[in-house]
Amino acid sequence: MEGTAADTDVIVVGAGPTGLMLAGELRLGGARVVVIEKLAAPTGQSRGLGFTARAMETFDERGLLPRFGQGETLATSPVGHFGGAQFDFTVLEDAHFGARGIPQGDTEAVLEGWAGELGADIRRGWEFVSLTDGFLDGDGVEITVRTPQGEERTLRASYLAGCDGGSSRVRRAAGFDFPGTDATQGMYLADITGVELTPRFLGERLNNGMVMAAPLSQGVWRIIVCPDGRPAHDRERTVTFEEVAAAWQDITGEDISHGGASWVSSFTNATRQASEYRRGRVFLAGDAAHIHLPAGGQGLSTGVQDAANLGWKLASVIRGDAPRELLDTYHAERHPVGARLLMNTRAQGIVFLGGAESDPLRELMAELVRYDDVKRHLAGIVSHLDIRYDLAGTASGPTHPLLGRRMPPRLLVGADGETRIARLLHAGHGVLLDLADDETVRATAAGHADRVDVVTAVAKPTDGPDALAGATAVLIRPDGYV
Repeated sequence: MEGTAADTDVIVVGAGPTGLMLAGELRLGGARVVVIEKLAAPTGQSRGLGFTARAMETFDERGLLPRFGQGETLATSPVGHFGGAQFDFTVLEDAHFGARGIPQGDTEAVLEGWAGELGADIRRGWEFVSLTDGFLDGDGVEITVRTPQGEERTLRASYLAGCDGGSSRVRRAAGFDFPGTDATQGMYLADITGVELTPRFLGERLNNGMVMAAPLSQGVWRIIVCPDGRPAHDRERTVTFEEVAAAWQDITGEDISHGGASWVSSFTNATRQASEYRRGRVFLAGDAAHIHLPAGGQGLSTGVQDAANLGWKLASVIRGDAPRELLDTYHAERHPVGARLLMNTRAQGIVFLGGAESDPLRELMAELVRYDDVKRHLAGIVSHLDIRYDLAGTASGPTHPLLGRRMPPRLLVGADGETRIARLLHAGHGVLLDLADDETVRATAAGHADRVDVVTAVAKPTDGPDALAGATAVLIRPDGYV
């Protein structure tokens, strides 16, 4: 930061999954980062219970899966749904419905531990107050924060990232537009005790609404209650267990009022997306950039992938290894992904949560998911394995089908034995795969040894389609895309 001393390279506002993932990515790239979070301690409440297949791969590429306590392979389900229409996700190679049963609090704890070990300065109880003008064309950003002692002070950095949720103060302070549709329907979420329920892992559509129920731990159930025709809640209104129990009984006919709740909350189908993900030196990621109906853990997962996309690019610019124009590709790549997320969650809401007027759509969806091509398409959407960035302009000559797509999980065999491609990405470097033992290929990366790891190996044969067919060399970005 020219002209005045910076406290850090990047200030990240928000210590949820997105902000913590971004902090870790920045530290892997060598950037200094301060994370400020207004909550003095995690709430322990977990709105999300898992993440998508692509988010799971992203964590694997950083060596984080063992930290979730189940080794490098977490419990996944081959069966998922789109708007309540259930089908087998294994029709798509490498696909499943993602990691299930992992409370968001556990994900945040894993990411906070990882980012802290890498040297991120995480300051809890620090609240973002305001942003000083000049961030669009200045040489840095300056913000006012409130410390745990109630004092206001100034922090300066080269860049600012708003990862502070759907009501983002950073988004408002920086003047981002946030167009979309207002909430029309209110729904409930609760962790309840003292009752025994029938599991409804993927949700069940009944006459008066939709309900979901899954055991969290011994004696604790997570329920979601979506009554037909229930108006949207005031975000500031306190939701009671009695209200949730009444809605549950109205839909299922089951009385759970004798139980209790350790936590109750509400959510809506409001859908909005920031018009731009970057304004000068300010970025938005996660729920600060896009809000939608929660469906299949896609919100947390998209935020984590936003961070993985932005982190290596921002660190590269800070190091001086890349021009500032690289930062424009964050919006160019992730905004279409966010728009597609909003499209698919709105569609699922109409099909799954609509009243009797949506019955024809539900019947049509039940017919369509009998076709493998439809299953592949829908599985690709909600697993996030179908993402393809437009990188054709970076290639010379004919392009390979993998260009712009995530590198699928494959085993490689080299001089040191077998290794998984995900393991090669743990350091957050780019990886150049030399698949033909070509000295010329290796020489192209000779001047980039500090940020591109060269691996000479061959792909282990697979029974299914060979994603690497015809490839003699593959350059993989730090975020796992070819």
